[in-house]
Amino acid sequence: MRIAFDGKRFFNNSSGLGNYSRDLVRILATYFPENEYILFNKNQSEKGKEILEISNVSFVETTKGNFSRQLKMGKDAQGFGADIFHGLSGELPLKWTEKPIKKIVTIHDLIFMRFPQYYSFFDRRIHLWKFKNAVNQADLVIAISEQTKKDIIQYLKISEDKIRVVYQGCHSVFKENQSDEFLIKTKEKFNLPERFILNVGTIEARKNLLNIVKAIDGTEIPLVVIGKKTKYFNTIKKYLVKIKIEDQVQFLENVSMEELAAIYKLADLFVYPSLFEGFGIPVIESLFSKTPVITSNLSCLPEAGGENSMYVNPYQFEDIKSKILFLWNNESERNRRAEKGLEFVQKYNDENIAENLMRVYRELVQ
Repeated sequence: MRIAFDGKRFFNNSSGLGNYSRDLVRILATYFPENEYILFNKNQSEKGKEILEISNVSFVETTKGNFSRQLKMGKDAQGFGADIFHGLSGELPLKWTEKPIKKIVTIHDLIFMRFPQYYSFFDRRIHLWKFKNAVNQADLVIAISEQTKKDIIQYLKISEDKIRVVYQGCHSVFKENQSDEFLIKTKEKFNLPERFILNVGTIEARKNLLNIVKAIDGTEIPLVVIGKKTKYFNTIKKYLVKIKIEDQVQFLENVSMEELAAIYKLADLFVYPSLFEGFGIPVIESLFSKTPVITSNLSCLPEAGGENSMYVNPYQFEDIKSKILFLWNNESERNRRAEKGLEFVQKYNDENIAENLMRVYRELVQ
């Protein structure tokens, strides 16, 4: 098979949709080398450079012109004889020729529908139009979780028969065993405490960092936070000053992927009380790192965390606090959950995801 991809996120996004795109192409090329994988975009970047060195992966510059991604990319893929075009981030080109090609689109989440207060009116309208157009065009739709599948049916009014759930994994670095020397070096570089709890993700209201801060108030448990700052960060800082625990919370910046993987391993607990996620990749990263997880009992997070993660009502900081204290003070329970979590998370390993994706592709072309 010759499979074409919309490469915009692959080349332009450092995390999130970019990681999904790069991981997907990498694992398909690795486990199914008999196929050809073509990334279409108006330009390349350093991101994913090592993946383009795989012999069956190539880059093709999209035909130039206004709105080339929307108007030219699909036709270019058809011109290259692609059997399948896969839109990796909720979009498909608008224009095609009469030449046969199967179309797939991945929908990651519909958070803009569930939490409209976090998005402008204009952004909501654009997102909805793009997603509806894509799922209506597509021969099949990939949802990254059962929760996202339910949301697609509810909000985009698509038949369940047209949707396939294919989970996503995480970057391979989280599955590697870094040396003790590298762990010590990372700990020293960021001046990390001897013991700490960790939170990773964009610092925005939906991720609910404020309730973690409230949960550690009155304890001496250090919190390390890694994530892009938004206006919500100012809310957090003001609250920390108000309750006088600024020194208890450490915000890290310029953390490489390898360093992030090391910090997960150094943490005693990973705490992620998000109000809603399409899947919750940080939960998977933590489980692969053998760090026990406390996360929300909402949306897809129990799917990602499995039965040995610990679940909280994210709206009740007292619940978060009690679960943190329980695991913080119980090493044997942390170790037990870490071991069981590592067993569970193997369902999200590269080979399983590659096989599930290829099953969807073969269903289409056959």
